Amino acid sequence: MSRRAASEWMVVGIDASGRTGARPDVLVGEEPMEIRASQPGGEAEQVSVTMRTPGHDFELAAGFLLTEGVVATRGDVRAVRYCELPDGEEQRYNIVTVDLARAHDGALARRAMVTSASCGVCGTASIDQLATCSSPLHGAKGPRLTPAELLGVADAVRAAQPTFDRTGGLHAAALFGDGGAIAIVREDVGRHNAVDKAVGRALLDGLLPLHGHGLFCSGRLSFEIIQKAAMAGVPLIAAVGAPSSLAAKTAESLGITVVGFLRDGRANVYTHGARVLG
Repeated sequence: MSRRAASEWMVVGIDASGRTGARPDVLVGEEPMEIRASQPGGEAEQVSVTMRTPGHDFELAAGFLLTEGVVATRGDVRAVRYCELPDGEEQRYNIVTVDLARAHDGALARRAMVTSASCGVCGTASIDQLATCSSPLHGAKGPRLTPAELLGVADAVRAAQPTFDRTGGLHAAALFGDGGAIAIVREDVGRHNAVDKAVGRALLDGLLPLHGHGLFCSGRLSFEIIQKAAMAGVPLIAAVGAPSSLAAKTAESLGITVVGFLRDGRANVYTHGARVLG
């Protein structure tokens, strides 16, 4: 993780008896990051500004462009780089440009979007647009794992969260394969950013589509998370929290298995349970 992923802070602790005490604490980092995309022969254009935890910024930018439909394969990304500002200027690490290998009609003409760390880019893709941009995943088998192996994914991801151990203020997203084996874990103050970082790593490694992988999320499942999984070809999503009604309906229509409340040795299966239950 980046050195800016966490910082020290003095807090005053209290308890019910009224006792207080000052002690050092660690806070998770949160800074804005501007994502730009540059088409061949053109100037870099701003696509989005998102609040994120610094670290794995190139993966975040690549994953965001994938899940928003700007790129589809590793070959669409020529390079990813920080802003060309002098070394030592902190702001240079808050601007990431993705150089595209081919022109993308209309993809960069959308308005610049500012998102918070608590939600994704709400409203940028309707359900109809998602169905057009992504392929239904009814035929994708997903990872091969037993219910017991699936139930163990949450603990395995939790063990791979070093910054959460220090701050307690981060979400996690992970890609896992057969037997629940964890392939990629990424942390961020925003759920959607953590997913983009994990998916972006897979994109840059040339692993898409992720038909043989599942996606784990540490929070609730919203429509944006289903959207991102569908664009990456992930057929199974498991989360510690619950899905929204729109998330469940969208997953059902796209052939994606949704598992919620994956914790304490139990879980609920909301859609396409055959991948989990056999």
